[in-house]
Amino acid sequence: SDRARDEFEIHQIETKTYPEDDSFSFGDARENVRELKQKIKNLGAVNLLAYDEWEQESQRLEFLTTQRRDLSDAQKNLIEMIGEINETATTQFVGTFESIRKYFQEIFRSLFAEGDECDLQLEEGKDPLEAQIEIIAKPRGKRPHSIELLSGGEKTMTAIALLFAIYLVKPSPFCILDEVDAPLDDSNIDRFLSIIQRFAVDTQFIVVTHNKRTMSAADALYGVTQEEDGVSKIVSVRLKKEEMVVRSKEKQRDLTEAG
Repeated sequence: SDRARDEFEIHQIETKTYPEDDSFSFGDARENVRELKQKIKNLGAVNLLAYDEWEQESQRLEFLTTQRRDLSDAQKNLIEMIGEINETATTQFVGTFESIRKYFQEIFRSLFAEGDECDLQLEEGKDPLEAQIEIIAKPRGKRPHSIELLSGGEKTMTAIALLFAIYLVKPSPFCILDEVDAPLDDSNIDRFLSIIQRFAVDTQFIVVTHNKRTMSAADALYGVTQEEDGVSKIVSVRLKKEEMVVRSKEKQRDLTEAG
């Protein structure tokens, strides 16, 4: 009576007997109740904050699941974007490479001879954007297996041919060459100056040199001298202007003699 009143708030209790029924067994019911009580006892103390904790963890799980889905979508988009960039870059690179290769062969033959051979080759079996580029140069009378076997002058002329082949694909308004002509002999200097003059129409060249032939072909010279010990002085000379003055004086003299 006390348990019924305290736990279930039943204040009036009546004792009632039930006859035995084949479909219901009081013994089995008592055993079932005993087992359920033992299971409840094994569960231990009831955590009243369990639902709040479950709710918090559920919210965190939903947040992390959303973040994971966003990261997965971002990764997928990045992979697709990288694929598109690589495809575009590969197409542009291969096109530019073929153009440079064509110009390189033309300029190389103009610097060497018609029978000389040169080529640019991409490493086979690899992504063009990651592959190495092999420079092949075979002047007449030589069949080197590597460009390293060429002489210093031949290497320089090959590098010049490649440089100006790139210029033809992507011109630049300025170009600085530092002692490029140092390994060249007089005949190669003349070839070097001819190609400089060809490109000087659209490009201004600044050449650091000690070669007299190169200096004589320049429009202006800038140098450093020491008239006094320890005192440096910059000297500049405009050669083309001086030539125009000389020609003007010669023309004036010719007109005077003719008059």
